[in-house]
Amino acid sequence: MELQCKALHYDWGKVGSESIVARLLHSADSRIDIDQTKPYAELWMGTHPNGPSLIIERNILLSDYLKENLDAIGPAVRKKFGVAIPFLLKILSIKKALSIQAHPNKEHAEQLHKNFPDMYKDPNHKPEIAIALTSFEALCGFRPLSEIREFLKKLPELTNILSKEAVHRVLTNQDQGDNDKILRPLFESLMTCEKASVSNSLQNLINRLEKDDASNQTFLLYSLLRRLHSDFPGDVGCWGPYFLNYIVLHPGQAIFLKPNLPHAYLSGDCVECMACSDNVIRAGLTPKHIDVPTLVDMLDYNSYGKDQLLFHPQLEDANSCIWRPPVPDFAVVKINVVGPEPYNTQIRPSPSLLIVTSGAGSACDTEPVPVRAGVVLFLKASRQLTLTPTADGHIEAYQAICNV
Repeated sequence: MELQCKALHYDWGKVGSESIVARLLHSADSRIDIDQTKPYAELWMGTHPNGPSLIIERNILLSDYLKENLDAIGPAVRKKFGVAIPFLLKILSIKKALSIQAHPNKEHAEQLHKNFPDMYKDPNHKPEIAIALTSFEALCGFRPLSEIREFLKKLPELTNILSKEAVHRVLTNQDQGDNDKILRPLFESLMTCEKASVSNSLQNLINRLEKDDASNQTFLLYSLLRRLHSDFPGDVGCWGPYFLNYIVLHPGQAIFLKPNLPHAYLSGDCVECMACSDNVIRAGLTPKHIDVPTLVDMLDYNSYGKDQLLFHPQLEDANSCIWRPPVPDFAVVKINVVGPEPYNTQIRPSPSLLIVTSGAGSACDTEPVPVRAGVVLFLKASRQLTLTPTADGHIEAYQAICNV
């Protein structure tokens, strides 16, 4: 069943035809004109109430269809999640950085929702996976202490606004091996610093670096700092790259964002899948509220190397691989079929959402339907889809399922 899905136009999205979201919308339905002045940030696929998908041929919301067709969910998913699709599949097209943020685990989310329902509006966790479609920049996880230490040595503008005791503990390698004791006081002193001090320190660093030599500019991430500061002047999150890993994913590479892991998407296009939740604790690069006590208390202060952050798929067969995170809410399959031979998708005990990201051909469950880039399909649990590319073409698609 083909779905009509909702595009969101947040101001951080790529504008007009630069956005993969816009191009997929137009490819799926040529009657949709791309507004070259409007950002196309996200495409939502699923039953989330803020952007529910519609079954085109039945003119009914997918969520309403599921209530009347329990077999579409399957017994394994119904037992775990009830009559619901517990994940949200998205395409993101990012021009300007999203906020530095982290998401609570399930138990913490329930507690936050109970105590602060106006701020944390649901009791669910929000693990996420991002799979790059183009070159994709992100901040993710705290850097190795040795890297943070080298930055502190070269950034008096930063150390001057931080707790002297916390800086000393890092520079002298006290509490060796206990990141929580080392990084928590340092990060808390940054997050509780006066806004004017943060703003002045950032401007002082930019003024110094713009006159510095190229090697020092490169080491101190001047280009990235200048870009972030241009979009978020004076924001405490502009200091983020000196604490968090700056990574660039190539197409097909992925990161899994487990609970409490600080992260930010900076630019690029990706497939994203997540548990259905809106629980976000922000840390910077945002005009929105930052819940500093909750943030400081919950963060994962472990250090990660960049290789540790890459999340690798498992090969299922010659045409598909699957990213299986350690949560039951979702997994993501990448399918690539080269014509003219058809490919039968694997039968899953879960309902699935599938978006074609490139190529063209047909898809058949009971009756064949034409597919091309941008077409989104819903497949019932325990059903198989036959994908047949055009004679000399291909079909590339991403399929989200429950990980049960």
